[in-house]
Amino acid sequence: MTDTSLPELDPVIHAQARLRVTVALAGLHHGDQITFPRLQQLLDMTAGNLSTHLRKLEDAGYVEITKAYEHRTPVTLVKLTSKGRAAFESYTSALHRLLDATGGS
Repeated sequence: MTDTSLPELDPVIHAQARLRVTVALAGLHHGDQITFPRLQQLLDMTAGNLSTHLRKLEDAGYVEITKAYEHRTPVTLVKLTSKGRAAFESYTSALHRLLDATGGS
């Protein structure tokens, strides 16, 4: 990157809904998981909308979705992968550089 070029923002994370998902998951301790319904409630998203955005994040390797059973009830667990955490850190760093370059800090 030269002094005059602006950093690129990761398009997978940059979409508003996926950014909200990533921020929520990054707030968990490394390796911790959250249930799909709890994430849905936290973000106030419909199940279909959340599923669509999780699929894009999963396809990029940023989240891991695990299906399990708890007391014979199916449970979907979501966590940020190491790759996802690194991508989020890179995204926030690029965002800071972009703001600094435009005087928005």
